[in-house]
Amino acid sequence: MQDDCAGDRHSTSGATAAGDAGSIARAVAVLDTLGAADTALGVSEIARRCGLPKSSVQRMLKALLSARLLEREGTGYRLGLKLFELGQHVPRQRDLREAARPYMADLQEATGHSAHFAVLDGDCVVYLEVLHSPNSPPLPTRMGGRWPAHGTGIGKAILAFSDQTVVEHILATGLPRLSERTIVEPGRFTAELARIRERGVAYDLEESRAGVACVASPVFGLGGQVVAGISVSGWHTRINLDHSAAAVRTAALSLSRFLSMRSG
Repeated sequence: MQDDCAGDRHSTSGATAAGDAGSIARAVAVLDTLGAADTALGVSEIARRCGLPKSSVQRMLKALLSARLLEREGTGYRLGLKLFELGQHVPRQRDLREAARPYMADLQEATGHSAHFAVLDGDCVVYLEVLHSPNSPPLPTRMGGRWPAHGTGIGKAILAFSDQTVVEHILATGLPRLSERTIVEPGRFTAELARIRERGVAYDLEESRAGVACVASPVFGLGGQVVAGISVSGWHTRINLDHSAAAVRTAALSLSRFLSMRSG
């Protein structure tokens, strides 16, 4: 009888752990949904986008609101300041962003275009810093924002120097079309990465957004491992690709040298 009771306790513990994991997954889904929204969302819309029961979402929102991870805006919800505060303490984000900022400022001044700095996370790039230029097109990219890696210059620059398993994962999950010019064929995409490795610069010629061009280079850390990417973006008809490529390449090499020296 004692063994049976022990087994019951283990089963209960396992069920509780599974329930906790499920709750965390649902909370992350809610946060991801609000993070992708441009405006505050109501309970019904959040439930619809997450594919969750409205009652479950209501309980989740109440808990997240109590923890200051969310804020109310009228009848809707949006991400709370607490998330921003926590994000500032993520070591990789904080250290890389602080190191990159002066190089980005020089790059923005040299080209007159918006400068971006991002890292790879799964099949997307996450922007750690964005310096917008009034001469560049209004882009949806923002600090902390995500964008499919395969359709961006900065994502392709990172992928070109990533492990083959990383690239294979991207190809296996598919290459969704972001614009008419997005490279969606695996063979063409693989060949594009090979060209990027040869020249050290990646181009996004209206692949992520019509009318927008981007020039990017990889940033390396200790041991020559790619850790991020840096880029400039501007109107396709106004950006000087050769000049921008030289400036981006110089910024990436300088930042890589700094990171390698600091890590050593």
